[in-house]
Amino acid sequence: MKKIVILAAAILGTAALLSGCAGKKEAPAAAETTKAESSSAETTKAQETSSAASEKDTFTVGFDQDFPPMGFVGDNGEYTGFDLDLAKEVADRLGKKFVAQPIAWDAKDMELESGNIDCIWNGFTINGREDGYTWTKPYMANRQVFVVAKDSGIKTLADLSGKVVEVQADSSAEAALKDNDTLAKTFKTLQTTPDYNTAFMDLEMGAVNCVAMDEIVAAYQIQQRKSDFVILDEALAAEEYGVGFKKGNDALRDKVQEQLEAMAADGTLKTVSEKWFGKDVTTIGK
Repeated sequence: MKKIVILAAAILGTAALLSGCAGKKEAPAAAETTKAESSSAETTKAQETSSAASEKDTFTVGFDQDFPPMGFVGDNGEYTGFDLDLAKEVADRLGKKFVAQPIAWDAKDMELESGNIDCIWNGFTINGREDGYTWTKPYMANRQVFVVAKDSGIKTLADLSGKVVEVQADSSAEAALKDNDTLAKTFKTLQTTPDYNTAFMDLEMGAVNCVAMDEIVAAYQIQQRKSDFVILDEALAAEEYGVGFKKGNDALRDKVQEQLEAMAADGTLKTVSEKWFGKDVTTIGK
């Protein structure tokens, strides 16, 4: 009798153990289902956010107000510039109210993520940022170059050895010099400034020997200031400009891209470019 009771207890214990094991095997499947549902919910939310942004009746463009000729404060106190002219034309064609929103360049990602701006449109370099934003196709080609005083004696990149070089904080020039560590290490100092207007004043006063920056902007600054500055023949990096949207905002990007292509086809891009640069420097449709 005692053996029968022991045997029954053993059988019940084994059954309970097997039941417990079977229950544990089902848990991962449930977790995987929850994870899949969560991922699907996040995708749906992103799509809804993108759709809502594209349907707003305003088009708010984030830009650096000290970055002529792309975006800056004109003599009349109004925001103006090549990129802002393009952005306003796009807004008009989309039936949206254009809002030019100046931002601190090193805070641009926060402004975009928070929804304070719909896009960054201000000589915004795609190269090296491809995965950080949803981009239009490139609309302009550019180079990162070095600007020096004509009488500085600096002719080549080798001549920058031991010199003080300045860049805008969080700019493409700064990123390019971080990538080209071999060159940057030859400088006496690589320092940053909030904007290029300040950088040019530093160069005029002799506080720095060189400014690394966008060629398009450098050429405009030199022309406007009528200063004895020159751009070195050797460039730091080649790049392309695009309009950057919050990652996943394909709906609004697609609408803007459609209008840019229409503006290229009907000659509007060429007209705006000639107004600011005296020639067509745009690349869409070419």
